[in-house]
Amino acid sequence: MLTRSYWCEAIAHTPNDGRTFWLGAHAAGSPRLALRWLQQRARHISDQLDPPAARPVLAWLHDDQAHEHALADLASGTPYSHTICDDAVRYLLTARPTTRPRP
Repeated sequence: MLTRSYWCEAIAHTPNDGRTFWLGAHAAGSPRLALRWLQQRARHISDQLDPPAARPVLAWLHDDQAHEHALADLASGTPYSHTICDDAVRYLLTARPTTRPRP
């Protein structure tokens, strides 16, 4: 029997030179836990941004409608992503459903 889990990742991409930096990954057991991990990573990223760049991140962190949309996507088997833009860096937070054999 298979069980669904969610693979979450955070990356930073610098479009000017094409470099990509892996910022972390996490396996979550539910859509809610996947979203919680994405929110934690977004908080960490916002803490490192200048206030003007952090405002959209903070707005997303408090946007219950966006979170419900993300949860619905993940629960239906659709991957979810959220992009955070700074002057020279794009941060991409993603969660996607996976399946694995149940122990």
